[in-house]
Amino acid sequence: MKEGILLAATGLLVVLTFLPLWKNPVWWVRGLDFPRLQLCVLASALLLGQGLLLSYSNALQILVTVVSMICLSYHAWWIIPYTRLWRREVKSADLNADKPRIRVMAANVLTPNRQADKLKALVRQHKPDVLVTLETDQWWEDQLSELTSDYPHTIRRPLDNLYGMHVWSRLELENAETSFLVEDDVPSMHANVRLNDQLAIRMHFLHPAPPSPTENDESTERDVELLVVAKSVQDDHENTPVIVTGDLNDVAWSANTRLFRKISGLLDPRVGRCMVNSFHAQHWFLRWPLDHLFHSHHFQLVSIQRLPEFGSDHFPVLVELQYDPAPEQESLSGDEDDEREAAEKIGKEGVRVSDVPEPEKH
Repeated sequence: MKEGILLAATGLLVVLTFLPLWKNPVWWVRGLDFPRLQLCVLASALLLGQGLLLSYSNALQILVTVVSMICLSYHAWWIIPYTRLWRREVKSADLNADKPRIRVMAANVLTPNRQADKLKALVRQHKPDVLVTLETDQWWEDQLSELTSDYPHTIRRPLDNLYGMHVWSRLELENAETSFLVEDDVPSMHANVRLNDQLAIRMHFLHPAPPSPTENDESTERDVELLVVAKSVQDDHENTPVIVTGDLNDVAWSANTRLFRKISGLLDPRVGRCMVNSFHAQHWFLRWPLDHLFHSHHFQLVSIQRLPEFGSDHFPVLVELQYDPAPEQESLSGDEDDEREAAEKIGKEGVRVSDVPEPEKH
C-alpha cells in the first residue's frame, strides 16, 4: 500500500516537473513554470518518505528514489540562482560614493482592495522616487491623487478590467507615453525619467495579462509583450540607462523570462541574493516572484526588499539603484536560436519592435 502511494506520488511529480518542457503556450502547461519552489519541497518530502518507508529490496524502489532525486535537482537548477549560493549578477553599490540614486516601488493594488491608506503609508515611509501602481481603477486614482503634492509627474490610465496603471514620480517624466502593445485593453507605460540635469533613464512599466483560464488561454500575449520590449532595448542598453519594471505575470526562473534577459541584455539584481516572492500575499505556501525590476549595467544595487502587505494579493517591491556604470556586469548570453525563438513568438501577434516607444530618442 505505502509503496503504491509513493509510486503514484512520484509519477505525479514527474509529470509536474517535465510537462513544462513541452513548449506549448496553453495556460495549464505554462502555469507549471511557477511552483518550482513548491515542487522542490514536494520532491524533498518524497525522498524523505521513500528513505523511511522503502526497504530498497527491488529495482523499482531504487528507481523511484533516483527519479525523485532527478526531479529535485531539476527544480533546484532553476531556483538556486535566486539564492546566496549563486554568484551575484549585479554588484552591491558603494554606499559611501557620491553617485545619483533612484528608488523604484512597484505595487499591484488588487482592484477590489480598499486599503489604500496602508499603501499610502508605505509610500510615505519609504519615499520612492518612482511609484508604479497596477490594477488601479478610478477609485484608486482618486485615493492616490493626494500623492501628487510629492509626486507631481504622473502617467494615468485608470481601467476597471484589472489592467489600469499609474506612474507617480518625484522626478520629471519626459516623452511619457501609454501604449497598448499587444492587447487593446492592456496598457504599458514608457518614459524618460530625469534623474538630474545630465542623466535620464529610459523606463518601461509593464503588466501583461497572464496565461490562465480567466484571462488568456495561452501565454503568447504575455510572452510577446516582454520580448518586444526586450528587442526594443537590445541595441540601447549598452549606452542608455534602462529600467524595465512591473508585474510581469511570469516568474523570474521561467524559460520566457530567461529569454527576455538574453535578448534585452538587462540584469536581474535578485540573482545571487534572493527570490523576492511578491505573490501571493495571503497564502505563504503559494508564493513566487511576479513583480520584477531589470536594469542595464549602468546601475549597482543599493537595496531590494519586499514591503509589508496592504490588502492586495501582491506585496509591494522596492528597489534602490545607484548610477555607477559597470560594463563587466553581464546578463545571460543569448545566441542565434534565442533570437530566432524571440522573433517567431513576436511574429505570432504581428507586433513590431518599432511599436515600443523609445522616449530617449524623441
